Amino acid sequence: MRTVKVEPPAEIGVHAGLSFALFLPATAPLASVVALHGASSCKESHFDFGRACRADGLAAVCFDMRGHGSSEGPMDERAIEDVAVLAALARERTGVEAVALRGSSMGGYLALVAAGAVAARAVVAICPASGAGLARGLRDGRFEFDADAEALGSLLAEHDELRAAELLDVPLLLLHAEGDEVVPVEHSRALHFAAAGSRLVAVPGGHHRSVQHDPELEALSVRFIRDAVG
Repeated sequence: MRTVKVEPPAEIGVHAGLSFALFLPATAPLASVVALHGASSCKESHFDFGRACRADGLAAVCFDMRGHGSSEGPMDERAIEDVAVLAALARERTGVEAVALRGSSMGGYLALVAAGAVAARAVVAICPASGAGLARGLRDGRFEFDADAEALGSLLAEHDELRAAELLDVPLLLLHAEGDEVVPVEHSRALHFAAAGSRLVAVPGGHHRSVQHDPELEALSVRFIRDAVG
């Protein structure tokens, strides 16, 4: 029997109360990618993507949003600011200005609405949730993570993902499973219509988490980011 050891992240730590893991390639990266997980998930759910970035010359930062994993405090009005904090950390650690965002579900929503704040060079949104859907989930108590419902609800009401897509002036890749039972694929189609020059890949079948961990689609995301920042 052969034992295969997976190389760990280059750095695991806490910055501004946010638990993160940093993946670095062997040589200077072309860009960094901030990976944003979904509701009630954690940074480790994106480690496979972090390793894919590292193998193809990109740095990646995966972090626990507040209210999740090992980060401090409830998720609240700081959610977009926290994305910017991790983007700044990636720039500091790598010395490379180019940053892209890649988010799944709730993370997809945040990738869209935070793109301007972090000066992202590209956005990949996987089965992105809507702000309205997230707000309903908060009101109905469907989420398991710790949140300041009033503060987070205000942020969701203030930042509309369709409007963000309309204003986006960098490449956008949308990936969505047509069998998604949580966020209908029609939402990504609406975002695709709103964002000039975006690319939509609608995958037959699947479910809400299947696209995020598909190796072929991870490779597509990495190529898309490399092309956008290269």
